[in-house]
Amino acid sequence: MPQTARAQGVCTNLYRGLLSDLKRKNVESIAYRYDLERQNLQRFVGGAPWDHIGLLAELAKQVGTNIGEEDAVIVFDPSGFKKCGNDSVGVQRQWLGRLGKIDNGQVGVYMGYASRIEHALVDVRLYLPEDWAKDNDRRKKCGIPKTVRFQTRQDLAFDMLQTNRQFLPHQWIAGDDEMGRSSSFRRRLGALGEQYLLDIPSNTHIRDIAVPAPPYTGHGRPSKQPFQRVDQWSASQSEEAWTGVDVRDGDKGPLKLEIVTTRVVARTERGRGDAGEELLVVTRCLDENRKLKYDYHLSNAPSETPFDTLARVVKAEHRVEDGLKRSKSEAGLADYEVRTWAGWYHHQTLSLIATWFLVQELRRGKKIYSRYHGSSDPDTVSDVVTRSLRSEVSRLAETFCTTKKQSKRVGSFSLLQTT
Repeated sequence: MPQTARAQGVCTNLYRGLLSDLKRKNVESIAYRYDLERQNLQRFVGGAPWDHIGLLAELAKQVGTNIGEEDAVIVFDPSGFKKCGNDSVGVQRQWLGRLGKIDNGQVGVYMGYASRIEHALVDVRLYLPEDWAKDNDRRKKCGIPKTVRFQTRQDLAFDMLQTNRQFLPHQWIAGDDEMGRSSSFRRRLGALGEQYLLDIPSNTHIRDIAVPAPPYTGHGRPSKQPFQRVDQWSASQSEEAWTGVDVRDGDKGPLKLEIVTTRVVARTERGRGDAGEELLVVTRCLDENRKLKYDYHLSNAPSETPFDTLARVVKAEHRVEDGLKRSKSEAGLADYEVRTWAGWYHHQTLSLIATWFLVQELRRGKKIYSRYHGSSDPDTVSDVVTRSLRSEVSRLAETFCTTKKQSKRVGSFSLLQTT
């Protein structure tokens, strides 16, 4: 069998697995389901000389073209993957936000995009802890490129923004409190001309500049309003201070947020000075247990920004969180069993593209299995998926068969061309 056809078959089978009903969508499970040679799949994901960078760039371009809006939101969200051992690239005990604790695992920083039309994940970076970045033996063992150096999770997000923002029309940058807690990250976004609304931890200290300073005593420097935690500030607000906003129509009726804002200066994360004047946005809503849940945000937006706009940006972040869940549950994002740098990025790229394929199918009102109404046998259903994908993987197959030098940049990937 020619190399191109063989690679095309490998890629097609990988996508059959990623889009199937398998509980664990790793190479071993996919090979077992379809009676395939596991080594071929492992080699394609773990060490084949195809470059993920161009594929992710093409993904960002197509997301921007198909669901882009001028006032859309770019969202950054780190996501942890619990892992055993310490041989896989980037694995160590570290903060895993999804688990809400420090545990052994890897962390990927994801770039999402949300417009009124849809939302999608467009890029990802593996967080390489500082100990890993300094360990030449482990770097060599996992194939970490020599050009890769230690970067904070905020640095990785900023790099993705600079790489992709030209492809994604947007007006806002949003992110979880790991992004927002960094005053330097907020300053860098502002210097880049970006308008942000970022989550911050509840223990962030702020000074409400709308509150008059204490009377001058006549001695020393004039007093300033003291810093206080944002959760203490919000707890002191009267019920009349909160404004209700209907965000969208949910399955159980309109989803409503309540918002209160004020101009503040926030103390930097190291407690040295303040980060300059910003807009504090506090939102609250009822959680699934019918208890009030509070979220805190800082923004460089003008004070007169409409509340419904602020609420839309807040919800955009949650939509991208839902996108991560969708990619994990429907496209095997977390089901990898690779140890190398290339293997991690290859699996993530294939999974993000598979998720975008699902998004496009949903937008067209076509369920993946709508063309077949007979047997519910999963293998038969997978054959339908296979036919849908077979003609769309040839370009990646050609890329797989080229030399490493030729595959440094990949301009496109046919599976992306579903419009």
